Amino acid sequence: MPKITFMGAGSTIFAKSVLGDCILTPEIENLEISLHDIDPVRLKDSKMMLDNLAANSKRKIKIAAHLDRKEALKGAKYVVNAVQVGGYDPCTITDFEIPKKYGLRQTIADTLGIGGIFRALRTIPVLEGFAKDIEKMCPDALFINYSNPMAMLTGYLQTFTDIQTVGLCHSVQVCIPQLFKALDMEELVPETKWDIAGINHQAWLLKVEDGKGNDLYPEIKRRAADFLAGKTSYDADWDRVRYEMMLRFGYYITESSEHSAEYTPWFIKEKYPELIERYKIPLDEYPRRCIKQIEDWKKMRGELVNNEKLEHEKSREFASFIINAMENDVPYRIHGNVLNHGIIPNLPPNACVEVPCLVDRAGIHPCYVGNLPEQCAAINRTNINVQLLTIQAAKSRRKEDLYMAAMMDPHTAAELSMDEIRCMCDEMLTAHRDWMPEYT
Repeated sequence: MPKITFMGAGSTIFAKSVLGDCILTPEIENLEISLHDIDPVRLKDSKMMLDNLAANSKRKIKIAAHLDRKEALKGAKYVVNAVQVGGYDPCTITDFEIPKKYGLRQTIADTLGIGGIFRALRTIPVLEGFAKDIEKMCPDALFINYSNPMAMLTGYLQTFTDIQTVGLCHSVQVCIPQLFKALDMEELVPETKWDIAGINHQAWLLKVEDGKGNDLYPEIKRRAADFLAGKTSYDADWDRVRYEMMLRFGYYITESSEHSAEYTPWFIKEKYPELIERYKIPLDEYPRRCIKQIEDWKKMRGELVNNEKLEHEKSREFASFIINAMENDVPYRIHGNVLNHGIIPNLPPNACVEVPCLVDRAGIHPCYVGNLPEQCAAINRTNINVQLLTIQAAKSRRKEDLYMAAMMDPHTAAELSMDEIRCMCDEMLTAHRDWMPEYT
């Protein structure tokens, strides 16, 4: 009887995706679901929602909700993590407003940059607590991390704890469908063959071919170049940054343009405000999304929580496929975030990379990729520098390590001086003092 414990179960919509997928996978027999959250109201909402899904699936599934973390983890075989420490108010607001005072603008701020660094520093201590409880209550469990910043959180757990950990994102799954839809190549999606590898939110589409083995990159680049030059019209304003990077460096990136714009030093620049308009970069996008999600939840709550006819359509998330592969020894290929250890030789061995992995009853098996094109590896390294230094800061809890992580961030370093970065970090530490350990 596989027991899945979902940490951060108050994320009701995401819990529906991941756990709903498991409920709709009858091959996962005798399923038991355990929910944990620190918010009793949201925890109750998620349980009611899943009870309805389970009833409509005609499966007998045991579902329990626990405010007590250890009780939720007891005997778990899989632990899914979706926590967000500090939420929108006050932490996300702080992540945007303090950098803005220094002239540093952001779009999402959950993976890299000042926002990503501080999200990691307030989340890692919570995950350390999870890891200690897992070692006591379910030491053989697989920890499946969905929380951002993916590489920092997953890399920390894989480096400094003994729990089995893999990080999952969905940017790889949606890469080809979104790219082809925007460029009116959607009919090719079912037969397309592709290879992707790199780091989370900055993995590279290394190869893309049609069903006959023909390279599709020349046509993709032609259409992207014509669009940026105004020669053609596509519904692709949202992806101008990735097109520009593909044309300059040769390869398309898995994660969105609003993300990619703040992972590099070239697009969000106070000195060149015209770039924001040219590349349609949505500054302060994540706070807007948070506000909308909060308002939407007020409207959706009744439909999700109290709907006895609630149904679910299986999503692209990898978790249910991993669990089925491990439970039934049905090999399945995913893209997971794992420690490098030579998988991509021209990236640091202690980096957390996003690569193809084979899953079977023995667990997660990362597949060797080989060297990335040197320019792709070079761009990845600029992000890995920040990730590794943030991990170091989270372990040491030293301000100097934090300052170095922030000073190495490509976007931050392109906009601010060293003294400004230190002052901004000090102000962020003060603002986040209730959400993270003291740094000395």
